[in-house]
Amino acid sequence: MLKTGFDNNAYITKQSEMISKRIGEFGGKLYLEFGGKLFDDLHASRVLPGFEPDSKLQMLKKLADDVEIVIVINSGDIESNKIRRDLGITYDADVLRLIDAYREAGLFVGSVVLTQYNNQLSALAFKDKLETLGVKVFLHYPIEGYPYNVSLIVSDDGFGKNEYIETERPLVVITAPGPGSGKLATCLSQLYHENKRGTKAGYAKFETFPIWNLPLKHPVNLAY
Repeated sequence: MLKTGFDNNAYITKQSEMISKRIGEFGGKLYLEFGGKLFDDLHASRVLPGFEPDSKLQMLKKLADDVEIVIVINSGDIESNKIRRDLGITYDADVLRLIDAYREAGLFVGSVVLTQYNNQLSALAFKDKLETLGVKVFLHYPIEGYPYNVSLIVSDDGFGKNEYIETERPLVVITAPGPGSGKLATCLSQLYHENKRGTKAGYAKFETFPIWNLPLKHPVNLAY
């Protein structure tokens, strides 16, 4: 008799529950770095029969009233016209695609962050385009010695000079068109600003198959 190897509905329900629990543990505000593909995770569905390619999107939709999407893009990638190899479009074009896709799915897109901003003309033009479309844009700047010069990074001349991203909801999902966009730095910058404002907030990174209850120094987490 065949047994279910992977219950996709149980996955969506459990993940949603654990994220909600983590929000509560941090006092009502969680910055969730979201890597990988939300809409078409074909790799996960290949290696785990029963996993649907849009499972992560469905999980976020279950939390839709609490979710705010912030899309991060590296200003240098705009300047260099960096291409998403799987789609054959530039990163800035993909940001526009993602905004439309999230909104179509019923999710709230709060803003776009341009990281590593250093007055690149193409990044400035993209900022103007987004604002013309009614999208809020925030600027984050290069920090000398990142990520090693901790005393500078965690100061008003480091994260402190980044623009504070104004968010409205308890679960802020930080996502991007691809790697190297600055998702982690954006989360840490926000935590710095939230702490300065006296707001309780926390950070987590979402993995397709996270083990939420493992301690920080567990071998699995150390390996990651």
